[in-house]
Amino acid sequence: MAIGLRSYRPLVGGVTHMVSTGHYLATAAGYRILEQGGNAIDAGVAAGMVINVTLPQYTSFAGVAPIIIHHAETGETREISGLGRWPAEASIDYFRREHAGDMPHGVMRTVTPAAPDAWITSLIRYGTMTFEQVVTPALEIAEGGFPIPATLHRALVSSGDNIILDEGDTSQWASTMEIFYPGGKALGIGDLLVQKDLARTFRRMIHAEQSVNGQGRDAGLRAARDLFYKGDIAEEMVAFVRSQGGWLSMQDLADFSVGVDRPPMIDYKGIDVYACGPWCQGPMNLHALKILEGCDLQGMGHNSADYIHTVLEALKLAFADRHAYYGDPDFVDVPMAGLLSREYADVRRREIDAQRANPEMPLAGDPWAHQQGGVRYGAKQPQAVAGPLSADTSYICAVDRWGNAFSATPSDGFGGAPIVPGLGLMVSARGSQSWLDEDHPCSLEPGKRPRLTPNPAMAFKDGKPWLPFGTPGGDVQPQSMVQLFLNVAEFDMDVQQAIEAPRASTWSFPNSFWPHAYRPGLVGVESRIDPSVVDDLRKRGHDVDVWNEWTPRMGSLCAIEIDRERGTMYGGADLRRDGYAMGR
Repeated sequence: MAIGLRSYRPLVGGVTHMVSTGHYLATAAGYRILEQGGNAIDAGVAAGMVINVTLPQYTSFAGVAPIIIHHAETGETREISGLGRWPAEASIDYFRREHAGDMPHGVMRTVTPAAPDAWITSLIRYGTMTFEQVVTPALEIAEGGFPIPATLHRALVSSGDNIILDEGDTSQWASTMEIFYPGGKALGIGDLLVQKDLARTFRRMIHAEQSVNGQGRDAGLRAARDLFYKGDIAEEMVAFVRSQGGWLSMQDLADFSVGVDRPPMIDYKGIDVYACGPWCQGPMNLHALKILEGCDLQGMGHNSADYIHTVLEALKLAFADRHAYYGDPDFVDVPMAGLLSREYADVRRREIDAQRANPEMPLAGDPWAHQQGGVRYGAKQPQAVAGPLSADTSYICAVDRWGNAFSATPSDGFGGAPIVPGLGLMVSARGSQSWLDEDHPCSLEPGKRPRLTPNPAMAFKDGKPWLPFGTPGGDVQPQSMVQLFLNVAEFDMDVQQAIEAPRASTWSFPNSFWPHAYRPGLVGVESRIDPSVVDDLRKRGHDVDVWNEWTPRMGSLCAIEIDRERGTMYGGADLRRDGYAMGR
């Protein structure tokens, strides 16, 4: 790097608290809450709701928000499954009968909104502040507006990539057009985006909280939640979705609640790594790392042909098992113990040919051989399918002086379904990550959760949080997250260097988004990867596509590393999008 720079952005250091998110205004909001005396959970939720305002192309307040929290006082590390469920009236037969087996964009993909319950559940269980306190930064930005950055403008005009696209097409939805395309023209760079209806929704929830003043913080938070899931806001969401032909009902909303569970974990060379469960793709991080743990990655050299080939082939194996086994564990018996066992990782590692790329997604393995019981599902080996390799989502992490840590990956941009008039939000269209195949573990069923791409992670040393990390990017998320983790754990990079390092990705698996595009053998690499390495990868059989130097196709990582020996913490954020870190 020129003039001896270690990274293009400075490593942000502190001793008190730190926040890193996918948008600079969200980072500022999280820092503001920390400075006001809030903990990492308060700050993370505040930043998440600002993300819902400032990154509408990637997230929605009525979207998804999977979360991992470490609460120092109780010692608990928990996942919050901020993911909605299919309405009770939904069916595969409908799509076969009415849409010839297709799943068109719009409200027919709607599942119950999960983010508000995830944010509020986090606050009730582990936060210290009121809803009004943590939503105020988001309310101010929604009401007063913020200047449109180039990233949002590009999403609005749908320019750029013809492989990786933001979800959907907003042109058919008048309620969305009114906000983002006044007069029929996309808001330009520097134009002020004001979201008065969304601000009004926030104010209504604040008033619900205030209506039970004197009954305690938890009662106020529950009142705000109940307005959204059982009150007037719920009725307005349901009325609009059903007017557009969707299935969402008041009963669906009243019955919904997020889960709070122990997240799966592996030991990687003495580091405990946590991810969310198989209702999302989170365990892929753990599975791939367990395979790679037995490889001499340092001996191969960072981003050498041997290294990239090995990482990609391990990821392919993990993607194959994701396709065959992951699904909503309320409906699917997922062999998590087998998938994450050392013995199974040894078996899968031996399937990697050091000199030859698998030309397609490998066959799934047999994790049931490494744990007892279970039902095997019949996900078929896929055929090539054309279609975009969709990307969305954002990310937030925060740590505080008391040892709490927060990691979350909110999602669901405005391209998935129309904005609800008067509310300023899109109800989660995450049904796009289901399959219309009864034999697939991710098949559509009433009350079932789609298999979610967003997946936060958190790593621990000596039982204490060491590295909360995550990224947007659809199916690239676990790939970029694994590379970030290895950059820090194996190659001793600081988090900013680890985030900025050039990345590679495989697309040799069915994409999580409908229509589940599958490009056998396709590999994308950033052009900063040495050309001789690219040539070597092609000789091994990889179909390599060289992408831009800093492409957002590779996601937009954020991470915080905590050095307990020295009492310091360091935040990093990706310049591939609008992320920033801040701390003191």
